[in-house]
Amino acid sequence: MEELPSVLWSYRTTPRSATQETPFSLTYGFEAVVPAEFITSSPRMVAYAAEVNEEERRVDLDLAEEKRDMAMAKVAIYKNILTGYYNARVKHLRFNPGDLVLRKNSVSRTEPQEKLNPKWEGPYCVVESSQNGYCKLAYRNDSRVP
Repeated sequence: MEELPSVLWSYRTTPRSATQETPFSLTYGFEAVVPAEFITSSPRMVAYAAEVNEEERRVDLDLAEEKRDMAMAKVAIYKNILTGYYNARVKHLRFNPGDLVLRKNSVSRTEPQEKLNPKWEGPYCVVESSQNGYCKLAYRNDSRVP
C-alpha cells in the first residue's frame, strides 16, 4: 500500500510506446519533475529560472491541444501497424453456399457463457456469403437462422 503512490507516479511519467508522450504531459500540458531530480542536481533543475519557466509554461499550455492531437494521430498509426502485423498471419476462408459451419455461442448469446457450456453451436448450412466474410445461415430444415 505504501508503494502505490510511487508506482502511479512512475506510470504517469513514463512515455508510452504508441505516443512517445507521458500521460502526465498529455493531461497537464507539460512534463513533471521527477522527485529524484530534487535530490541530485539535474540539468533541468540547474537551468531553472522562474520568469522564463512561467512564460514557457504558458506556451506549453497553449500547445497542449495540438500535442494531444498529434498523440491521437500517432496512436492511429500505431494501431494500423499492429493491425497489419497481426492480420498478416490470418488465413482467410471463403464459405460457399451449402457448406456446413459452426457458430460461436458467444455471438448468438442463446445460452449463458459458463465454464462447462459448449463454445460452439450448429452445424448450420451457409445460404449465401459475401466477400468480407459475412454469411447468412440456415438450419438443416432450410429455415433461416436469425
